[in-house]
Amino acid sequence: MAFITLNTQKLKDNYIHLDNFFGRHHIHWAVVSKLLCGNRKYLESLIHLGVQQVCDSRVSNLKTIKSINSSVETIYIKPPPKRSVTSVVKYADISFNTELSTMNLLSKAAVEANKIHKVVIMIELGELREGVMRENLVEFYSDVFKLPNIEVIGIGANLTCMYGVLPNHDKLIQLCIYKQLIEVKYNKKIPFVSGGASVTISLLDKGLLPNGINHFRVGETLYLGTDVYNNTAYENMHNDVFKLYAEVIEMSEKPMVPMGEIGHNLSGEKLAFDPTNANENAHRAIIDLGLLDIESDHLIPCDPDMRIAGVSSDMMVIDLGENPRHVKTGDLIEFKMDYLGVLRIMHSKYIEKRFEGAAL
Repeated sequence: MAFITLNTQKLKDNYIHLDNFFGRHHIHWAVVSKLLCGNRKYLESLIHLGVQQVCDSRVSNLKTIKSINSSVETIYIKPPPKRSVTSVVKYADISFNTELSTMNLLSKAAVEANKIHKVVIMIELGELREGVMRENLVEFYSDVFKLPNIEVIGIGANLTCMYGVLPNHDKLIQLCIYKQLIEVKYNKKIPFVSGGASVTISLLDKGLLPNGINHFRVGETLYLGTDVYNNTAYENMHNDVFKLYAEVIEMSEKPMVPMGEIGHNLSGEKLAFDPTNANENAHRAIIDLGLLDIESDHLIPCDPDMRIAGVSSDMMVIDLGENPRHVKTGDLIEFKMDYLGVLRIMHSKYIEKRFEGAAL
């Protein structure tokens, strides 16, 4: 047995903190919900906070959001697949785009649906993920403005997510300049410059964000209280909105060093062990959790006396040392997770999703 819990009060506290923070800076912001993997009860708790705009990378999740509250503005947060344009137009009020051929299909789908589909054009600023190359941008906009039932509401960029390229004033001022250039050349108003994400909050807090950046997309900092730019936690936010609990299925005292010739394990690793521990024993708990659910690198025991000793496909071994907490079979061991850890656990069908405060 293993399950994840969501603390709704701590999520609410983080949301109110961010909403007030962005409000003071006159910034619009959208919540990125993809961490929740479309879990309906978790999405309901999020939307009930008063969220006005939600981003996700799966159409099925946007469909769920619309079924919970149709007035929430939904954003498809990556370039749409051509085979999905009809669903994107149906369930996403806005989509992020980089391909003219795809936008032609979005236009046709919007005409057929008799609706206006809003778009944000993403620009390449060095992360080398999605984005129109800057030298092609002016011509790109010329073609986009001709598309029926397509309304260009923003210009945006992504940084950090793949290669870790950090945002800075110079990169983000480029985004603002391109927005002004497009407006002047085509006599069009582009309301939003979506250059902010969790990693950019630190720049805004320090007064280093260009004034033209007026839209943020935030996930990790909301859920984990993370200062992504500095890879630390914000002191005035909760970093334990999510917790993971796993049941102890075996509890025994065993040697600290394996016995026998060491080969490669399930992950293809050949592990080395400290020979000074050859004659030492430790209390070891096996828990009902494994690589099917999460990699151990994304998991931290809440008890500082515990450490992860090893993991296989469906079991994990926890070194308890002298077992000062007197852990026994059937007990639950509590963990914190980083962003990728929560994402893996949320995606696992084997892990029950609960709210904190429910019976453990």
